[in-house]
Amino acid sequence: MVKVKKRLKSLLPALKEKNRYLVFEIVSDDKIRDFKAVSRQINLKMSELVGSLGMARANIRVLADKWRPNRQRGIIKVNNRYAHELKSALAMIDRLKGKDAIVRSAGLSGILKKAESKYIAS
Repeated sequence: MVKVKKRLKSLLPALKEKNRYLVFEIVSDDKIRDFKAVSRQINLKMSELVGSLGMARANIRVLADKWRPNRQRGIIKVNNRYAHELKSALAMIDRLKGKDAIVRSAGLSGILKKAESKYIAS
């Protein structure tokens, strides 16, 4: 006898959480090559701003494969309701790896491919 696995029903589009992709840029005298330090600092400042529950709801992911150390740009995936809070958290960052740095948002998109082509590749 063959067992048949039942698939779970997928959520309706209206019930799914909508994501945004925020492209950020680091402005500093020296190049910051350490992605983990950048990611850690972004998560720390966002956690200070919105707390643990807000971090869970914001569902922030700093995308490691989209980090470009030569251009000092990267992409962060965030829930659409917390995009403005993420921009505020980026503005609070003033040091990375012991060096003065400014992290600014370069753009916001609803589609990853568009964010990458418009803000990273250009």
